[in-house]
Amino acid sequence: MAELTALILTFLKAIGKYRWYAVVITWTVAIAGWAVVYRLPNDYQASARVYVDTQSILKPLLANMTTMPNVDQQVLFMRRTLISRPNVERVMRMVDLDIKAKNVNEHEKLVDELMAQIKVGGTERDDIYTISYNNPNPKLGKDVVQSLLTIFVEGSFGSKKQDSEKAVQFIDDQIKSYEEKLAGAENALKEFKLKYMGLLPRQGGDFTSSVGELSDKLSQARLELLEAEQARNAIKRQIAGEDMAPVSAAEREVVNPEIDGRISTLNKQLDQLRMQFTEEHPDILSTKRLIAQLETRKKDEAKKSRSSGDPGANYSPMLQQMNVALSVEEARIASLKARVGEYSARLERMRSQSSLAPEVEAQLAQLNRDYAINKDNYEKLVGRREAAKLSGDLSTATDMLTFRVIDPPTAPITPAGPNRPRLYSLVFVGALLAGLGVALLMSQIRPTFLSQSSLREVTGMPILGTIGMNWTEQQKVMRKRRLYAFGLSVFTLFTAYGGVLAVAVLRPL
Repeated sequence: MAELTALILTFLKAIGKYRWYAVVITWTVAIAGWAVVYRLPNDYQASARVYVDTQSILKPLLANMTTMPNVDQQVLFMRRTLISRPNVERVMRMVDLDIKAKNVNEHEKLVDELMAQIKVGGTERDDIYTISYNNPNPKLGKDVVQSLLTIFVEGSFGSKKQDSEKAVQFIDDQIKSYEEKLAGAENALKEFKLKYMGLLPRQGGDFTSSVGELSDKLSQARLELLEAEQARNAIKRQIAGEDMAPVSAAEREVVNPEIDGRISTLNKQLDQLRMQFTEEHPDILSTKRLIAQLETRKKDEAKKSRSSGDPGANYSPMLQQMNVALSVEEARIASLKARVGEYSARLERMRSQSSLAPEVEAQLAQLNRDYAINKDNYEKLVGRREAAKLSGDLSTATDMLTFRVIDPPTAPITPAGPNRPRLYSLVFVGALLAGLGVALLMSQIRPTFLSQSSLREVTGMPILGTIGMNWTEQQKVMRKRRLYAFGLSVFTLFTAYGGVLAVAVLRPL
C-alpha cells in the first residue's frame, strides 16, 4: 500500500512539474470540443402514434362462411416490412428526396440513411404503433412520418386485396379448365352409353345380376307355363268325361250356383271353426243350422223348378263353365309361351355377350368415376371462388381493420438532439484527461529525480545527503504568482464549463 501511495505521489509530482502544459492542453481541447458541439446541427424528431383495431363484429358472423383474414398477422407483417427498400424509395418520391440524388451512389446513400433513421415501435398486445424519424429539417421529418403512416395504412389493405384477386383469378382459371374436362367427360359418357346401350347394367346392378334376374324370370315363366298346361289338360279330361251327355232331373234339382257357393263358403268356415273349437261351440252349431237351412231351401227350389222346353237345358251348366275355363287357360298358355320365348331369346343374347360385358362395365365405371371426380372438383372450386371473393371483400372492408391516429405527425419546435449538456460534459472530461495525459507524457520524456529513493534506485549508489533549494524573496513572489495563476486558470476552466452547461440547459438552440 505504501509503495502504491508513493507511486501515485511520484506521478502527481511529475504532472505538477508540467502543470502548465496540462492547463494549456485542457483549455485548448475544451474550447475546440465545445465549439464543435455548439456547431452540431439540431436534430428534430417527428413521430406519430396509431392504434390498429383488429376486433370486428364481422368475424363471428362470417366465421363459417368464408376464410377469415388474419388481420393480426397482416398488421405484424406490415410493421416488419414498413422500413423496406421499396417502401423507403416510395417515401423518398413522396417527399421529393429523390431529386437531391445526383447519381446512383447518392441515391443509395439516402436510402440507407432513411432506413437507419426511421424507427417503428409498438407491441402487438396493445395494438399501438409508433413511427418516428429524426432530421435537422422539422418539416421534412413530418412529411416523412406522414408518408410512412400512409403507406402503413394503405399497405394493410392493398396487399391483401391483391392476394385475394390473384386467388380468385387462379380459381377462375381452374374452373374453366374443369368445365372443359367436365364437358369432355359428359360427351364421352354419352357416346359410350349410346354405343353399348344393350350391354349397360341397370340402376343398382351389374351384368351378372341382370343375367341371374332374367334366368329367374325365365324359370318362373316356364313353371307358370307348365302349371297352365296341366290345368288345361285337366279341364280337357273332365270335358272328355262329360261327353256332352244330358243330365237327369235329379241332377238339375241339385244345381243352384248361388246356394252352392254359399254352402261351400259356410263349409270352409265350419272347417276353420272346428280347428279352433269343439262341436258344441255356439258358432259351430249356428253354422250347421245355416247349412241345413240352405240345403232345405235348395231342395225346395229344385222341386218348384219346371222344364222350360229349352234344348240347352238338357246339358250341364258345369260343362259350359269348363269350356269357358278351357278358353281362358288356352289364352294364358299362349301368353306364357310368348313370355318364355322372349325371356329365352334375351338370356341367350346376354350369354353371347358375356365376354364383352365385364369390359364394358369396367369402362363405364371408369367414365363414371372420372366424371364424378371432375364434377366434385368443379363444385368445390365454385364454392371456393365465392369464399375467396367474400374473403377479399372482408379484407378491404374498413370494419375488419380500423386505423385510429392517436398522435398525428407534426413539425416539432424543440429539437430532440443532440444532447449538448452531455456532450459538453464529455468534452470537459476528455480535455482534463488530455491535459493530465500530456503532462504525464512530458514527465516521462524529460524525467527528473523527485526523491532520494528514486535516485538511489536508478543509480544504485548510496545517497550521502541532499541540499535544499534556497529561494530568494523575488523568486518566492514569482512562485506564488504562478500558483495563483494556475489556480485561477483551473477555476476559470470549471467556471467556463458551468457556464456552458447553464447556457445549454436554459437556452437550447
